[in-house]
Amino acid sequence: MHTRRTLRASTIVATLALAACAGNGQGLDSNGRPISEGSGGGGTLTADFQSIQDQVFTPICTVCHAGANAPQGLRLDSVNSYDLLVGVRSNEVSSLQRVKPGDPDHSYVIQKLEGHAAVGARMPFGGPYLDQATIDVIRQWITDGALRSPTAGVAKTAFSVSASAPAPGDVLAESPADLVIGFSRELDRTRIDPSVAQLERIAAEATPGTPQRVPADVAVNADNPLALIVTPQAPLEPGRYVLRITSSGIADLSGAPLAAATGGAVNDSTVIVFSVGAGP
Repeated sequence: MHTRRTLRASTIVATLALAACAGNGQGLDSNGRPISEGSGGGGTLTADFQSIQDQVFTPICTVCHAGANAPQGLRLDSVNSYDLLVGVRSNEVSSLQRVKPGDPDHSYVIQKLEGHAAVGARMPFGGPYLDQATIDVIRQWITDGALRSPTAGVAKTAFSVSASAPAPGDVLAESPADLVIGFSRELDRTRIDPSVAQLERIAAEATPGTPQRVPADVAVNADNPLALIVTPQAPLEPGRYVLRITSSGIADLSGAPLAAATGGAVNDSTVIVFSVGAGP
């Protein structure tokens, strides 16, 4: 077993909160420390995902990274965060993953925190910046494989959609690199083909009931088998879109229904309507 590096939660929560929220500062004092620091909510933060989620993302980062206005569509609440971080391409630099398991140097989140990303300012925006000891804790989790913490009883959970980016009703400023659909159980990779997902654009000039099929590639996230990645083959134009994830396969395409690796088809179809730009 490896030895996990640890830091006091009161230190890392303050600094990482600013990184996630792009300098918003809500919930922090003038020194970048949580206003609630010292109120008994301390503890030791370890380099595993559940610890980071419970002590950093949920109490602090969701001040900004939640809901339809989450920067770059990155929701860091407990339902969405892992599926939208690990193995998912950055919207700003699509050649890089936000978190690339085993490779912190090529994980976009590390580049932003250390201040050498190709796009935009160093995070936290405007500082104060994380010290290297804090960044090393995040690096350690990524180096160790950026694993999802074990969840008891997950095999008994009904197979269903648990997270998505974009979420229903989102209005995106620009075309996303990928659409991400998280599931409650690991996907059966042998059942993945174009029949399990369909992306359509409802153009302003189109008549109702005649959406335009948008070519997209469909694959299981190579680093997170609970997530499906739908990649448009070209940037999405401004307009309104519908993403359908089906339990029985798209009617006019061949293929088997989406299923979990442990058996069982997804319990229902999912329809996600979102817009890019101002919409039609």
